[in-house]
Order: sequence, then structure tokens, then C-alpha cells
Amino acid sequence: MNRNFLFALALLPVGCTAPQQNTFTFEGNPLIRNNFTADPAPMVSNGRLYLYVGHDEFYPGQDSAGGGKEFNITEWLCYSTADMKTWTDHGAVLRPGDFAWADTVTPKVGTAWAAQTVERDGKFYYYITCQGKKPYSGYAIGVAVSDSPTGPFVDAIGKPIVCDTMTDNGARGWWNDIDPTVYIDGDDAWLCWGNGTCFMAKLKPNMIELDGDIQVVNVPRYTEGPWLTKRNDTCYLIYASWGRGGEAIDYATAPSFNGPWTHHGQVTGEAENSFTIHPGVVEFNGKWWLFYHNATLELNGIKGAIGRRSVCVDELEFNEDGTIKFVKQTK
Repeated sequence: MNRNFLFALALLPVGCTAPQQNTFTFEGNPLIRNNFTADPAPMVSNGRLYLYVGHDEFYPGQDSAGGGKEFNITEWLCYSTADMKTWTDHGAVLRPGDFAWADTVTPKVGTAWAAQTVERDGKFYYYITCQGKKPYSGYAIGVAVSDSPTGPFVDAIGKPIVCDTMTDNGARGWWNDIDPTVYIDGDDAWLCWGNGTCFMAKLKPNMIELDGDIQVVNVPRYTEGPWLTKRNDTCYLIYASWGRGGEAIDYATAPSFNGPWTHHGQVTGEAENSFTIHPGVVEFNGKWWLFYHNATLELNGIKGAIGRRSVCVDELEFNEDGTIKFVKQTK
């Protein structure tokens, strides 16, 4: 063993361990440069912004794969900041294998898709997407819980909160139950998700059960990746949209999460080098921020691609009437 390492350990106080977290400074997009990352989900807690992302991982044959196998996400990572400048890397905080009902064997590549964490009554609820095994066919939505924003998270109910038998298959079939977003509006909590169809349902106060029927929200160009938020008295549904080439980000507003929803057009256009894009919107330190991903990062000689994306962030601004100003993606 290296003598310098032993000497360093000797200098540590009894009961302490060497810090495992790394920090970095934001110097322009992409925000995260030590991993390929996707599907950003910001959350503010106790004066700090936590950013949860999927870890896009390269594997041989990825660039010729299709049918969803071009995406290889095997874990969800967490980063945090107090000032949007200095960021802390907390590493992996949750994996599909943490859910006994998740199938991590049959699909030959990663089974984790978009996710989001919210805080309620001192607990942190992590809503995730992963491939289910029998009797849960296709992709399903689960929920894990922790007393800390960085975990450890544990499966809250031992089964999916939403699975394929609960929703109309529609055109997308086995993967329509993906990309959960949750917003807590006073006493109410809302869960929204879906690929091809935008589903929405209330959650019970325990945050781990649906409260009532699943509704379908009809908004133009909807593809996937919904995000719910609220500003003043206006509710926002921001989502990945289709019909202009690759995915862009559109949005609609409503007086309540029950609707009716009015479409307003684009928040931002297509992401560079990426077929997909995924919004995450939050207010922090007096400003609003739009997180998304492109595929411009090159890491260890491996270039970005459809399944090797890079999370970015730009400021989000509003007009006086509450509509969103178009966001120009920066580098």
C-alpha cells in the first residue's frame, strides 16, 4: 500500500472518512461533463438545488442499436449547487436493481429512463421509469423514498405505482408509461407521465397511491417527457414535442391542473445532435431555469449520440402575461 496514502489516513480525525464527492464549476453548456447524462429533473430543498439525471453509458454496438436499445441507462445520478456556479457530484443515488419488480436481466442494456424527485413533509419521493418483469409488462413507473435528497432511497411500495395494465396502450404500446413528473399544489399532488399519450392523475397524500381515475391530457404535438410546474396562479405543462424534425419543447397553461389546457407553442427548439430533449423547470435564487439535454459532449474519445446525451441549463424568462419567452440554447 502507498505510504503517502497511509499517512493521509493517519491525519484524519477518528470516526471520519475521506470525502468522496467531487465539485466542479459551471463554465457553459453542457453543464455536466464528467458523465453522459440525460432527462434532467431539478428540485430545490433547504436553499440548495438538486439535479437528478439518468446516466447514459456507452456499450459496444450502441450506435447500431434501435428499438430503445440505443439508450443504456443503468443508474440515476445526483448533482447539487447553492449558487448555480459550483456543483457537487453526489454519484449514483438509485438504480433499477433497487426495485425487486424491475427486470434488469432480460433487456441486455440499461432499463432506467426519466425520473423526478419531490419533497413532501420532510421526505423525498423519487418517481422513476424502468422495465418491469412479470406480472408487470413493459415499462412501468415506481416510487422510492428517502429522508435525504441524496438517499439512500428504498422502494416505497414494492410494486409499480403505474403499469401497462392501468393505461390504454395506444400507439406506443409497451412503453407509454414512462417519464413521470410530480407537482405538489397545496394539499394536492399531481402525477403526469406518458409517451405518445399524456396521462395525469392525482396522488393521495401519502404520495405512493393514485387518488382517482387516470385522465388523458390532449395537447398538440405531445411526445413524452412532461414537466409540471406553477408560477403565480398559472399551471404549466411543459413537454417534449414532435412534428418539426426531432423533438423540441412545447408548453401549455391552465388555471388549475384539472385544465383546461391552452397550448402556446415552443419553449425552445431541437437540441443539437440529439433526437430527444427533456425539460426540467425550476425557480431558484430568484430566477427560473430550464434544464434540458443535447448530445454535444465528447467524453474519453467517445462522441455524443442519441443515447449519449449531455445535460444543459439556460435561464427561463416570462412575459407580463405569464407566457414563456423563447429560450435560445447556449454553449
